[in-house]
Amino acid sequence: MTIQTRIGRRLVGVARHDGMTYFLEILQPLLEGTGVTLHVFLLTLALSVPFGLGLALLRLSPWRLVGRVVNGYIWLMRGTPLMLQMLFIYFALPFVPVIGVRLPDFPAAIVAFVLNYAAYFAEIFRAGIQSIERGQYEAAKVLGLSYGQTMRRVVLPQVIKRILPPMSNETITLVKDTSLIYVLAMNDLLRAARGLVQRDFTTMPFVVAAAFYLLMTLVLTWGFQYLEKRHAVYDD
Repeated sequence: MTIQTRIGRRLVGVARHDGMTYFLEILQPLLEGTGVTLHVFLLTLALSVPFGLGLALLRLSPWRLVGRVVNGYIWLMRGTPLMLQMLFIYFALPFVPVIGVRLPDFPAAIVAFVLNYAAYFAEIFRAGIQSIERGQYEAAKVLGLSYGQTMRRVVLPQVIKRILPPMSNETITLVKDTSLIYVLAMNDLLRAARGLVQRDFTTMPFVVAAAFYLLMTLVLTWGFQYLEKRHAVYDD
C-alpha cells in the first residue's frame, strides 16, 4: 500500500469522524426545534378539527344568516395568507378597538393556525356531510332517530371515511406550514436549522431538518393509511 493511499484513507476516516461528531453536536438544537414544531402541530390539530366540524354544521344550518357569516369567515381565512394572519394577530390585534389584546408569540401562532386550518377543515367536513344521500336522513327519521343520533350513528361514520384523504393532505401540509412561525422569532425546527447553517457555513443542518420533516410526514401517512383501512367497512 502506497503512502498516498494510506494518507487518503486516514483523511477519509477523519472526515467521517468529524461529520458524525458535528451531526451529534447539532442534533440537540434540532430536536429542541422539532419539539416546538410538534407542539404547534398537535395543538393546532386538536383545536382546529372540532372547530372546523362546528363551522361546517353551522354553515349547513337552516339559518341563512348564520350560514352566510360562516361562509364569509371561511372565505376570509382561505383567501388570505396564513403568514399575514399570524402577523396581524401578533402585531395589529393589540391596536384593534374594543377587542384589542396583545398575545405572546406562541399563543398568537396557535390562534392564527387554528383559525386558518379550521376554515379548511370546515370545507372538508361540509363536503363530506353533503355527500351523504338525503335518503339516509329520511330513513333515519322514519326509524325515529333524532338529528343528533342520525349524525352520530349514520352520517359521521360515513363522512369520516370519505374525508380521510383530504384530511391527510391538510394534516401533512400543517406539518410543513409550522415553519412559518419563524416570523415570530420562535425557535422551531427550520429556524434552528437556519441558525446552525448561518453559524457553521454548512448545509448539513438543512439536510437533517429535511429528514425530520420527512419522518414526521411518513408517520402521518402511515397513520392515515391505517385509518382508511379501518374505516373501509363503510364502503358503499
